Amino acid sequence: MAKKQSSPKEPSITVRTLRVRLKDKHAALLKHQSGEVNFVWNFLNETSMKVLEREGRFCTAYELDALTAGATKEGLSLHSQSVQAISAEYVTRRKQFKKRRLSWRSCKGARRSLGWIPFKASAIAYRDGQVRYQGVPLGLWDSYGLKDYKLGAGSFSEDARGRWYMNVTVEVQKTQRPKASVLNQTALGIDLGLKDLMAGSDGFKVEAQSFYRDLEPKLAVAQRAGKKERTKAIHAKISNRRKDFLHKASGHIAASYAAVFVGDVNAQALAKTRMAKSVLDSGWSTFRTMLRYKCDDAGVWFKQVKESYSTQECSTCGERSGPKGLEGLGVRQWTCVHCLTQHDRDVNAAINIRNRGLEWLQKEFSVGVEARAGEALANKDSGASSPMAAPGHGRPAEGIPRL
Repeated sequence: MAKKQSSPKEPSITVRTLRVRLKDKHAALLKHQSGEVNFVWNFLNETSMKVLEREGRFCTAYELDALTAGATKEGLSLHSQSVQAISAEYVTRRKQFKKRRLSWRSCKGARRSLGWIPFKASAIAYRDGQVRYQGVPLGLWDSYGLKDYKLGAGSFSEDARGRWYMNVTVEVQKTQRPKASVLNQTALGIDLGLKDLMAGSDGFKVEAQSFYRDLEPKLAVAQRAGKKERTKAIHAKISNRRKDFLHKASGHIAASYAAVFVGDVNAQALAKTRMAKSVLDSGWSTFRTMLRYKCDDAGVWFKQVKESYSTQECSTCGERSGPKGLEGLGVRQWTCVHCLTQHDRDVNAAINIRNRGLEWLQKEFSVGVEARAGEALANKDSGASSPMAAPGHGRPAEGIPRL
């Protein structure tokens, strides 16, 4: 009997980054090491530019590792693997931004660089509620239960208020995605907006919050008074309120539906218009990012689909009879002239986004079914010569010359 070949499966393990805050008593140690990180970064920046000017080529991470070898024995308190991680990060960002030289990292001044210390998995260990780094126990607020995870590579980072965090990668188990039979009843389309943060295809709406505008008067007073610490605290409060709201909304959606489809509204382009303050305050891009990884962890299908003409297109008959142009932007309710169906502008767009997402998902399932059918046919053919034939041990095909 031919051995049945298993179709490629979706990986059951995924990598996530956990962010936990460190105790403030370790700020002095971490700030000192972040200064050494800046020193190494600037050395790599300068060396790469010299090599480029003399030889006309860029240095690789391997070459930069050789140039920084032994630096930790000459006075740097950094871990040797942290120096290697800096070299790898430098080369990665230089390729990403396609620049001959990256910005210098500064420890002082108004434009100083926030602290950053990379580390590899072997440089840290979790023990007794603390993280040991270079033999130093670092106290933290463990809100995730790090003892249940295998800690990977990561970094220590500083925010604008001088607070330090540990960002560490961990492996988590993914939930199996649902079958196609249950998707039509539990799929959700989302249309993002400014008046309402989102409108769902099942009729629900989430009102947009004014996180920045609510605290804008207090922020203006603090800025005019020159109170830098108060200004940083207000900015942090605005950011934390926004992230808390988006986390709760995205978490509820990921736990309630089997498939989520969201429109691909261009937040970056709209942020350059007169609506910039409202667009940035809504946090569309952050919300979509949260939805993507939370749906991935929960085993929920997620797709960002094109929302072109989703407002004008009737979700019942498919005709583009909705409000058009700038004069139609204020129309929130409209009736299709072809099928006489009354529509809410945002809900209709969300339904169209949901339908387009289901079309994409149906194609994904059909491709998978065809692939499995092809594998079954190949397995059947491979075992046709003998009921006991195994792959590689069946009767040779005719026409093969004798060696």
